[in-house]
Parts: sequence; C-alpha cells; structure tokens
Amino acid sequence: MFWLAYALVFLGCLGLPPADAAVVEHTFSVGNLTIDRVGQRQVITAVNGQFPGPMLEARDGDAVVVHVVNYSPYNITIHWHGVLQRLSGWADGPSMVSQCPIRPGGATYTYRFNVTGQEGTLWWHAHVSFLRATVYGALLIRPGPDEPHYPFPTPYGEATLLLGEWWNASVVDVERQAMLTGGPPNNSVALTINGMPSGYELAVRHGEIYLLRLVNAALSYQLFFKVAGHAFTVVAADACYTDPYDTDVIVLAPGQTVDALMHANASPGRYYMAAQVYQSVANATYTTTTTGLLRYEHDAAAAAGMSMIMMPSMPAFKDSATAQDFYGRLTGLLRDGKPTVPLHVDTRMLVTYGLGIAPCMPTQTLCNRTRGSVAASMNNVSFQLPKAMSLLEARMRGNADGVYTRDFPDRPPVMFDFTNGSMSSNRSVMLTSKGTRVRRLRFNTTVEVVLQNTAILGSENHPLHLHGFNFYVLAQGAGNFNARTAVRSYNLVNPQQRNTVAVPAGGWAVIRFTADNPGVWVMHCHLDAHLPFGLAMAFEVDDGPTPDTVLPPPPPDYPQC
Repeated sequence: MFWLAYALVFLGCLGLPPADAAVVEHTFSVGNLTIDRVGQRQVITAVNGQFPGPMLEARDGDAVVVHVVNYSPYNITIHWHGVLQRLSGWADGPSMVSQCPIRPGGATYTYRFNVTGQEGTLWWHAHVSFLRATVYGALLIRPGPDEPHYPFPTPYGEATLLLGEWWNASVVDVERQAMLTGGPPNNSVALTINGMPSGYELAVRHGEIYLLRLVNAALSYQLFFKVAGHAFTVVAADACYTDPYDTDVIVLAPGQTVDALMHANASPGRYYMAAQVYQSVANATYTTTTTGLLRYEHDAAAAAGMSMIMMPSMPAFKDSATAQDFYGRLTGLLRDGKPTVPLHVDTRMLVTYGLGIAPCMPTQTLCNRTRGSVAASMNNVSFQLPKAMSLLEARMRGNADGVYTRDFPDRPPVMFDFTNGSMSSNRSVMLTSKGTRVRRLRFNTTVEVVLQNTAILGSENHPLHLHGFNFYVLAQGAGNFNARTAVRSYNLVNPQQRNTVAVPAGGWAVIRFTADNPGVWVMHCHLDAHLPFGLAMAFEVDDGPTPDTVLPPPPPDYPQC
C-alpha cells in the first residue's frame, strides 16, 4: 500500500527536462562475462558484455534513464558517482543507503535523474561488495545549450582513460576471504587502462590539442599518471572546472576524475603513457605500473614499429610530496553567475577517521580472536549498513527507529595526538563501537567539516567521497588540525570543488558545503576495503520549506529488501 499510495505522486514529482534538453535512455544488462587477462581466463560480472561497461553521454540539462536488469549471481546497485541527484536520491545507488539491492535472477530497477548544473567527466559503478572492480564505466556530461562551449580552448579530439585494477580471482571471493580473516584483501595482480593491463593505444595528430578524461576506478590505490615527452594543463577535477594548472604528472585517488589538455607537440613517434601505484602507507611495499601507447599519426617509423618508445620518468611510488603538491595546487575557476564558497557557517564538525580494531564476529571464522579484526571508524563509530530497510526509505516512512539513530557526534569522544603512530598501543583508542548513526542537517544550512586522519593502525591517505554534493576544499595540511593557525590558509576566494578529497596521510583537510539537497547521503572512504570495515557516516538532510525543495516519494519499482 505504501508504494501504491506514492506511485502517482512520484510520477508528478519526478520532473521533466527543459524543452530543449533530451532524454538519454539506456538498458544495463548485468551478467557473467568470461575474458582473458594476465594469461588467465576469468569469469567477471559486467554490463552489456563489456569491460569496462558502456559509456554514457549527456548534456547539462538532460534527463537520464537507465534500466538495470540483473542476470548476475550477485546483488547489484549502480551509483552515478558525482551526479548531484537533486531531489532524486532514490537513484543515487549505494546499497542499503538509498535503496535495497537489485536481486539476481532478472530483477530490474530503473534509475531516473536529471543532470543539472554539471559539466565534465564523471563515472558510474557498482555500489555492492567489490563488484565495482569490473562493473564501471564513464559518464560524460557535455555543456548544455545555455553554455555550449568549454571555458578553455576547444580540443581537436579527446580520449577517456579509465584506470582500474585486475585480480586473477573472483573479486567477491577476494572480499569474502578478507572478511573471514578480519584483515585486508589480497592485492590485485595488475593495473589496467580501459580494461587492459597493456595494449591500449591512442593515436594523435601532431600539433593538435587533446582532452584527456581520466578516471581512477581502482579499488585500492591512488595513482600517478604521466605521458612520456608530454605535459598537461588540468582544466577540471570531479566535473568542476579549475583554473588552468600546468603539470607533467596527474595524481588521482580512487573515485576522482581529472580533465586535462595535452598538446601533441613532441617529435612524431611513439610514447608510453603510464599509471603507477602511489603508496602513502609508510611500510607498504606493493607497487605496480601499467602502460598504454601514444602514437603519432602519419609517422612511418612509428607505424612500422621501428621507432623507439620513450617511457616516462615516474615519481617514486611513495612520493607523497608530489602527490600533495598536485592536490594542493588546484583552484576553482570563477565564472559569472556560478555559486561561490559560502562564507557563513551554521554547523562545524571535527571528524577523525582511520583504522582500528574490533572483536572478531562469529562469522569471521578465520579471524585471530586474540588480535581481533581490522575495523574502521569516523569519530570512533564503525558504520554498519542496515539489513531490512534502506536509510532513505526509513527517512521517507518517518520510521528511523530500529534502522538508524540521529546521534552521530560532531567531535571525537576522546581528543588525543591523532597522527602519533605510538597510539596504536592504546587499546582504548584502537577499539571502536559499531552503529548506524547519522548527522541530521536542517535544509540549506552550511556545513564545515574538518577531516582529520589518524595513525592508529598506520597513517594513510584516505579518499573521502560525499554523495549528493560537491564541496569546497578550503585547506589541507600535515599533522593535527589547529584551528587557530589553519584558518590563515583557508582559500575562501577560489577553492577547488570536489566530490572526493584525498586527505593527506598524517594530516587533515577542511571541506564546506550547503545542505540544500534533501535525502540521506553517505560519506565514505573510496578505498573499497575500508567501507565494509565501517569507514563511513551519513548525513540526513531535511526537506525544504517549499514543494520544489521536498524529496519526492520513491518510484513504483523501488527494490524491496
């Protein structure tokens, strides 16, 4: 009865695109696909028999409709990473946050949302288990009819490069083994460019400018990216325009995207492009690199394979200075009529987060009971997803009791030396509490969050992704956040905007956003192993005062748990 009562209301509240916009419609058939990689035949979960999955293209102002049919053996949801989902939180996709999963055996769900006020490179991916290792693809939003041109020189051509990881195993089994032991998952065996550990090739014409759309779709690693003999001008990050920034190396945390112009002005020939693991963990030893080939057209020697291939000089795999220099130098492009950073703050939060220890659960049959299981937390709360009803449905029903509580703390329960690794010997600091606790926000309030990394089980650069919003990155720094000194470094004029911020290992970042999108929105680490460990929290944003600021009801085909 709940869904019948809302069905007709939903159809009236969904909203239609402007008359000069389009409806972009696709069907995603999710199922098994057998492919050969790294010398082994592997069955993976994929969309429409493609790896990576199909590219979606839309213009600012278009409506997107994607029918997902699940023929795979696993539960599935699709998240449209970076899409703001204005009043369409039912289409956001994180399992048990905005929806129950789409069941195996041919169950369906249709995602419907408008693309409003966004341009640039985003992507989509599974938001259940480790399935986003193979269920992902690009989502390109081009300028709409009101502003048909880029705010940078129009490129001659463009290429979308999806940087990922590959396991010679079922990624579901990889995650299950980690859960049973209470430890980290096994490392992947290779990085990929557009699904290939090697063999991807990009042909360019000498003298022309190309737009490279880069996506870090990896589960576990931040990446350095370079092209031998070439430099870049970064013009956007996470589908938010930046001031032009010249660099020869691009750094992307999992979930992040970068748009960069590349001038094909080197001597005609062949050049390697390379993506390499960046490790921010002090004692980490794993590193790997994948390469693709940039080839100049109309070069006889290159066409015959007779010319030498230049390899880029990559940073050291632990070069945090280069990574933080890249992250910290980006600034936002100010444009007439576009929003700027809000200067008044209504809600301030200090959120500490990182890894800790929790007692082994009965289901963790391979877990060391003396040592315990790795856990993760934010303000010492290890986030637990509900099992019987999604957070968003509970909000809509006005029935949060038994699903979640509204008492996520604004500050950690204990103040200590957050970036001091010796605190790992303090069991009271390492142990976390489990809970599904959210922070309620009044509509249209401005929120400033200090994200403070901890070093309890080692210091690491965690990329934090916020659903439903872009945020301004006001400042970043090393050590423990000190409000008195840090505020002097705040950029309140042209800070970069992001949906995913790579908070420095042993450091902090300050973000600010306006809670103008009613719904329940999760903020979590985009290192996928850390989400089931509990490195997440959620914001519950109230409805606004007018009908056009109220979250509409769920669609009639909303999945049931």
